[in-house]
Amino acid sequence: MEKIGLYLGCNIPLKAPDIEQSFRKVFPALGIEPVDLQGASCCPAWGTAPSFDLNTWCALSSRNLTIAEAQGVDIMTGCNSCFGVLSEAKHFMEDKDRRKAVNQSLAAINREYRGTADVYHVAHVLHRKVGAEKIREKLKYSLDALKIAVQTGCHALWPTDVYKVTENNPYYPTMLRELCEATGATVPHYSRLEGCCGMGGMRSTDAEKSLKLFREKLLSIKEETDADMIVTTCSSCFLQFDMSQPILKERGLIDFDPIPAFYYTQLLALAMGFNPGQVAAISQIDRGPIIGEIQSEKRLIKEVA
Repeated sequence: MEKIGLYLGCNIPLKAPDIEQSFRKVFPALGIEPVDLQGASCCPAWGTAPSFDLNTWCALSSRNLTIAEAQGVDIMTGCNSCFGVLSEAKHFMEDKDRRKAVNQSLAAINREYRGTADVYHVAHVLHRKVGAEKIREKLKYSLDALKIAVQTGCHALWPTDVYKVTENNPYYPTMLRELCEATGATVPHYSRLEGCCGMGGMRSTDAEKSLKLFREKLLSIKEETDADMIVTTCSSCFLQFDMSQPILKERGLIDFDPIPAFYYTQLLALAMGFNPGQVAAISQIDRGPIIGEIQSEKRLIKEVA
């Protein structure tokens, strides 16, 4: 079984621990062993060190990378921001002068960045290392006739010249669509597919602007796909879709019921037959009806040992 370092970041363990549990259920069943990165810290997020000092940022990020190096594994993260920050830091560390300066800082804690650990997103590991065929083989329930609107998220797409693995065309992302289609679901295109959901720095600095941008994207999804659920591989996007739809509904800014949202591995875990109480237990929007539909007897493909 291939091992990979599981970098959880902040959002998932603090706000969505059931997403973490879906990682720990799904990946071993697909032949990937997530290894805890002992002592890992914040990536750090874009609005902190990366915004004021590059060497401080690279020292903090590189410390996380050295943990993976010491354990002999690459990094897999489920947070788009963590993926972007760690990938960018690794890119900046290609500069010899910066690498020397950062390693002087790391020497104070007996560490040295060597650049031997690569950074992957959960979606990349599932798409490139596992593949749709193996995913289909592990399904207990088929999502046939269900419609999914996908949300890839910004920091998994740009800048493409920095990321080791990314979409062939960041303006027309297909990885998450193909992963969802592997469950049997239909994944219609919509015009704001690659657009930002308004989470992250915008949500924390201008909530009203964030909600306006989010509403535009949500209306595109509803009007153009009428999806049964929204699926993302970004923990921040998940939180935005789950938290902000009820706000829009309460304000009368949408005239439809909030659409249930899932992180992809939660949906996959459900389709593989894992307990919803472990892998999809926390949300503001009621996901009970759609979870019941996913794991209904009529969708049963086979019993899983």
